[in-house]
Amino acid sequence: MITKTAQELAIPVGVTLDRFIMHSQSAFPYATGELSQLLRDIALAGKIINREINRAGLVDIAGGNGTENVQGENQQKLDIVANIRFIRALKNGGEVCAILSEEDEDIIHTGNNHGKYVVAMDPLDGSSNIDVNVSIGTVFSIYRRVSPINEPATKEDFLQGGRKQIAAGYILYGSSTMLVYSTGDGVNGFTYDHSLGEFILSHKNICCPANGSIYSVNEGHYNSYPEFVKHYIGTCKEKSFSARYIGSLVGDFHRNLLKGGIYLYPSTKKDPKGKLRLLYECYPLAFIAEKSGGKASDGFGPILDIVPSSFHQRSPIYLGSAAMVEKAIGS
Repeated sequence: MITKTAQELAIPVGVTLDRFIMHSQSAFPYATGELSQLLRDIALAGKIINREINRAGLVDIAGGNGTENVQGENQQKLDIVANIRFIRALKNGGEVCAILSEEDEDIIHTGNNHGKYVVAMDPLDGSSNIDVNVSIGTVFSIYRRVSPINEPATKEDFLQGGRKQIAAGYILYGSSTMLVYSTGDGVNGFTYDHSLGEFILSHKNICCPANGSIYSVNEGHYNSYPEFVKHYIGTCKEKSFSARYIGSLVGDFHRNLLKGGIYLYPSTKKDPKGKLRLLYECYPLAFIAEKSGGKASDGFGPILDIVPSSFHQRSPIYLGSAAMVEKAIGS
């Protein structure tokens, strides 16, 4: 017989990501396991990136690489490392026929033409913050391919639109490493336990508060923002809302998702079409926002309703608590 003292000593570990995925899969009678394996592959890559980030300063993989990516942005060494790690994990997993990455101009074919899925991703968002130990993240979006099985993936597989995502999420590398994802039925968060090497369910059925008192925006561009954005920022100041902006999309969004708030990246005179990439930044976070009860808009309508026309298309975004997004865009 196990005594109460013994039970207190043997504290339950909790539900691992693998067990959660397995139980979730059993709720879908026609599930065959490929998507579950794909999520495990993403989690594995996240564990590896977590390791690389934690030892970055020790093995000279922090800082700039002296090159630019397809976006014309300076690449950090860890941008390249993360891109390679995720591509390798998804290729080896076998469920993905093609990948679209922020770091590459065109489709990356994995050679797994039998795979049913394609993945669009930003392997390491906010990587310029690595040198100063600020949270960074990975963002991913999963689609079921529309091109014929056993043939190479096409651009149409990636340009289906945000409503066609079957799963999306992010990995946050910070004071703890978290994987947050949704397959359309709620949003769940898993915290990485280094001692076990496992993601453990820590935030079940995340619900974004309907309102909040945090606004996240780069006020350095204030003079270039549309008038309605300036007005909203002024309203936030009048109400003594807390300004929280670290320049890492995943970190800023995650805080507001849990505590209630809004993330704004409006258009500017320099970037009239916005700065964030639609397919692998805006779509997946908008998916998470909506599935948790929040909202995501480009200032005119839901982000997920935008019809994409190119791989690296950009968009303004207003993201987070539903009431705050509605107030910001004046609807």
